[in-house]
Amino acid sequence: MAIIHSVGVIFCCGGWLGIVIAASTNDWVTLCKHNWNACQWMDSMGRQGPWADCPYASRLYQCITHQILDLPAYIQATRALMVIGSILGLPALLLLVMSMPCIKQSEDQKRSKNGRIFVGGVLMLVVAACGLVSTVWFPIGANQEQPLVSFNVSLYIGWTGTLLCLFGGLILVCSAARSAPRSYQDSRVYYSKQGGGAAPSVPAANHATSTHV
Repeated sequence: MAIIHSVGVIFCCGGWLGIVIAASTNDWVTLCKHNWNACQWMDSMGRQGPWADCPYASRLYQCITHQILDLPAYIQATRALMVIGSILGLPALLLLVMSMPCIKQSEDQKRSKNGRIFVGGVLMLVVAACGLVSTVWFPIGANQEQPLVSFNVSLYIGWTGTLLCLFGGLILVCSAARSAPRSYQDSRVYYSKQGGGAAPSVPAANHATSTHV
């Protein structure tokens, strides 16, 4: 179980880093009003991301920040979802790291460890959902405005981070759900043993009384 937990945390850490990198860069897609050969000959290609447009001019990409009031819906949604995913990843990773087997904890913290793993896994699934909607909706919306030429590095990083967060969150949630009944059963066995140790005192007392009579 500790190995599964460690693998899930590693996936979540790598996925969250991918989400943050994708959210902070603008090399998502390459757009062009013409076909690929015409765009290369006319130098009319441009890169686009959630925060800026980078048209290709004079063999250089010159990025222009988006105007907030003129943003289409897909860019606004991508910005909001990527920021939400980046922020939610912080408390999720904190919960998961604090529940690692290598960290010393008190008895009360050990009992709530399963709950922290479950909550952290659910938060990472929310991060994966934010990244999935953003990285799928953005190229579709950009293609509706201008013909899409290619996907770029930032979009691939966002997809990779989304998959890692999804797999890591599923691993953690499933492992926490499987270990919950076991911990409940262990607690029942513990209390039954406690009750079983006190039970023999009553028959012994009765036997002594009957002998005295």
